[in-house]
Amino acid sequence: MTKTTEIEAEAITSHDVAKGAGTTLLARLGAVVEVVAQPVYVWLFGLAGYGLYAALWAAITLTETIADLGMTTALQRTVPQARSEAEAVASLRAAFLFGVGPSLIVAALASLFAGDLALVFNAAAADAAQLASTISVFAWALPLWAFVEVSTSALRARRVFGAEIRLRLFWEQIVRLAVATLFWSASFGTSSLIYAHLASLIVICLLCVRLLARNYDLSLLLSARAFGPTARETLKAGLSVMPVNLVGRFFSDAPTLALNALLPGAQGAIAGGQFTLARKISSIVQTIRIAFAYVLSPLASAASVGGNDAVRHIYGFATRVSLAVALPVSAVMIAGGPTILDAIGRDMGSAYLALSILLVARLAEAVTGAAAPIQQVTSSYVHQSVGSIVGVLLAVVLAVVLLPEAGLTGMALAVALGLVATASIPLWQLHVQDGIHPFEAPFPAVAAKAVLVSAFGFAAGVACNLLPPGWAMTPLALILLATLWACCRVALPRQDREALGNTGRKLRLA
Repeated sequence: MTKTTEIEAEAITSHDVAKGAGTTLLARLGAVVEVVAQPVYVWLFGLAGYGLYAALWAAITLTETIADLGMTTALQRTVPQARSEAEAVASLRAAFLFGVGPSLIVAALASLFAGDLALVFNAAAADAAQLASTISVFAWALPLWAFVEVSTSALRARRVFGAEIRLRLFWEQIVRLAVATLFWSASFGTSSLIYAHLASLIVICLLCVRLLARNYDLSLLLSARAFGPTARETLKAGLSVMPVNLVGRFFSDAPTLALNALLPGAQGAIAGGQFTLARKISSIVQTIRIAFAYVLSPLASAASVGGNDAVRHIYGFATRVSLAVALPVSAVMIAGGPTILDAIGRDMGSAYLALSILLVARLAEAVTGAAAPIQQVTSSYVHQSVGSIVGVLLAVVLAVVLLPEAGLTGMALAVALGLVATASIPLWQLHVQDGIHPFEAPFPAVAAKAVLVSAFGFAAGVACNLLPPGWAMTPLALILLATLWACCRVALPRQDREALGNTGRKLRLA
């Protein structure tokens, strides 16, 4: 592209949504590598060591969501609506300035005051002795992660959905697992996870630069005005949605930090580790929502030019497909929860109820979650914060009431209800304010068929728990895939299945 290239709005169809979401979903199957890697870290470093690492990373990602000033979501609004390549690059420059700059300052302060920060975290005795030095090094993951977040957001804004996710959820995890194993073999202890994490982020940052150069005219970066109209609009868009971004990260990471802080010593590290593992497992269902969220924001931004009817069409399609995928996956995973947790380790058995609660919440979030990304690019800035504020307040109140007595299960319940409220309120707002909702026909028929097929999958998943340890995971995985295919084939109407394009035909769904 050149400076004078005009970016034109295109007609957005169900096939565009399916193509983007399909590419994203296939790329996000790299998340399976992440889910598999977590038990490996537990086996290598123990649940307490893994729990400390999880708490430190949760602190970094939660801080980054504040420090990036919402730039990751701002690009989803400003780049697709840019009138020229120069304007798009100006928005990218502003995102790096406002998104990565504050993270560098925070990282320097955290490294300087690492000794004081170490008093906030609970850890096993072996890890507590070197906690301050660990924090001083790991703090620099903050600007690295901010760079990755802004870069990959810029790629999504250009509809490059698959490549950036392969970086983050496949190559990043592969590099991290390989380096962590190498340092573990050299007897570096829990610090192996810290060094491996930094190494993987550096590699991904370099690869992000390469992808950005393919999709943006980076020669225009230096000519863009630092505080021009585009920069001001990007900052305004980012600050308006920052509460929404923070809520998503709050539900993922704040519980780990709270459990680590409220429960003393190794007990806090273990509880935080259990919650993180349960959340990682339930994120397989969340993958469905995120796949559509990545695609819907820029596509809805473009489709909004055609009015509510264009948005309503892709909104209903995304919701029906989300239900047909998320319901069978959730049902089989809840049924086979004991088998999944036993594969991680004996200490994970007590996390079954928490895992089930989070899976139900992720299912509800997947079904209602298409509203939030559409709202972020089509509604006013003020409306976007309502669901986030209510959801966080509900989760905080429940956590205060339930903790520390209810422990892991209480935290899971608080998070689950907060997630459901956060995802559901934008759906209600779009219905009241814009007159659109995704539950028109054929949604009722899709829901009824999906429930019936998923019930059979649930029964088969329960039966897997009767198999000897070590033998149940393979049949459970096969049951999950079979139930997922059957649900999409039986529940989705032909028009939806045909909109899946080549993927649907290859899987014999259409």
